[in-house]
Amino acid sequence: MKRNQGFTLIELLIVIVIIGVLAAIAIPNYNEYVQRSRIARAIAALSDMRVKLEQYFQDNRTYVGACAAGTVAPLPPAADNPDFTISCPTLTATAFVVQADGDGATASGKMSGFLYNVNQSNQKSTTTSSAVGKASRGWTGNTSCWVVAKGGGC
Repeated sequence: MKRNQGFTLIELLIVIVIIGVLAAIAIPNYNEYVQRSRIARAIAALSDMRVKLEQYFQDNRTYVGACAAGTVAPLPPAADNPDFTISCPTLTATAFVVQADGDGATASGKMSGFLYNVNQSNQKSTTTSSAVGKASRGWTGNTSCWVVAKGGGC
């Protein structure tokens, strides 16, 4: 008697189904993990800018003029954080707001729809908009902290 060697079609289909199920679970989890790492980098940039702006205020007794090249609080280069645009939309004598805007204009646009803010009182907020970008779908904003997890956790 000669014995057949190899796999049957049913065995191959079972393996393909198992791989498909594992991929369906692993890929979304991996994508969320990557998003959280990008958010952590943006939050670090905001924290760093807040400290630099406070140093600028101690030196000049105003926030006006900060966030400019040549000061102790220059905006970080875009290459340091390619998924977020760091800016200072509000600079007055006694107040500032620094924000990290998920940049949908980049080649990837993978963080569009996310907006993180911090002000002179260290009040943090997160705004998400799935209308702006599909990256923020399923994420919940929070007006009192920086959201770092999909469920709205801070």
